[in-house]
Amino acid sequence: MFTVEGISELVTEIRRENGFPESPFRIDEVRYDPEGDKLFIIAHDRTDKSVVIGNSFVIGKLRERLGVRQVTVYSNLDLGIKRRKLEEAENLIRGTELEFLLPIIEAEKKFPPRKWPDVKGDVKTLVFLSFNARALLGFARRLNLPHDAVGIRYAFPRLEYEPIEAEPGELFFPDGEKLRKIAEKREAELVLADFPFGLRFEREVALLNPFRLLHIGFFELKYLFGFDMPTVYDKKALIRFITSLTYEGLMESTDGANLIWRMWRK
Repeated sequence: MFTVEGISELVTEIRRENGFPESPFRIDEVRYDPEGDKLFIIAHDRTDKSVVIGNSFVIGKLRERLGVRQVTVYSNLDLGIKRRKLEEAENLIRGTELEFLLPIIEAEKKFPPRKWPDVKGDVKTLVFLSFNARALLGFARRLNLPHDAVGIRYAFPRLEYEPIEAEPGELFFPDGEKLRKIAEKREAELVLADFPFGLRFEREVALLNPFRLLHIGFFELKYLFGFDMPTVYDKKALIRFITSLTYEGLMESTDGANLIWRMWRK
């Protein structure tokens, strides 16, 4: 239905019509997911990806012309990094109580598109509502994890959770030791939060940031589970958090700049 040649010609046409420079680019592969009506364009490297996206303008026009619900661009470099991260994740969880994540990891290796199997994680879980609060809750529900949700008071007024004492900066850099102690009191073996690492075991408790472990970026999470802007936060911690995600390839620089601008305005 969609070909590399056809998409390449259309991108060139859109750029020319709208005054963009005629920069050379290379598309390696095109994948269409009819179930979600999504088109995935695999560019050769990040420079090629930037040309196809065209500051979001070109990709928006491309979606309109093609009449599909969503068009997303990745680079083979990005996907190669993701596969390496997933292999590391496999090694971390094998032989632990988190082996229920293995089918999810296998599915992510074939991304895009994303086709997760039904998984049931029989591990009592504490979810700390940090920056990606809605996605963390969505992940726990998607994997059928029995869980309690806690968070900073008033930070997410549209979500249901139990307030705990925490500083605004912990929204971006959760206190693992504090959360471990809370989890132990509740007999939980797993904590989900926006930790600055993928997985770490502290005594009998696993501290997990599933999105770093699976190398899923902010843009994808927003479409998978939705996103609630926090109302309580530390502005300097926000910048450190977003720059770290951008550096690791988990957030586009344009998304990061937009978030900082919107949150600093409040």
